[in-house]
Amino acid sequence: MPRWKRRGTTGRRASKSQSPGLVLLVSSATSSTGRRRKSGELTPQDFLAIRSRLHKDRAYWELVEVSEHVLRHVEELVQKTDVRALNALHIASAIMFKAASGLAIPFITSDAKQRDAAQATGLTVIWVD
Repeated sequence: MPRWKRRGTTGRRASKSQSPGLVLLVSSATSSTGRRRKSGELTPQDFLAIRSRLHKDRAYWELVEVSEHVLRHVEELVQKTDVRALNALHIASAIMFKAASGLAIPFITSDAKQRDAAQATGLTVIWVD
């Protein structure tokens, strides 16, 4: 069974109430799966299945506007942690969504630095290795 299916978080269809936990930036998801396909970790069929699933799930995503307030959070995270700017943007967006909605959504990542930074902000993190 491919590694991405064993992880448990990508194999479930989200309900509308779960959709915020699946917010993704298409560029990051495409980049990650593309690297795994090129390394042989994903078969071409698995890669296409993941890409297809991302496109189908777009209707359920909650997008967070990259406002000045979000960017201030990004700057603080980059200065206080060892996280990259794009990863800080994901974390800041999750923080802003939580503050605006009152929902404690899980933050899903496979990046160790992003995991540590997200945990430091108080987000509930699901680690995918």
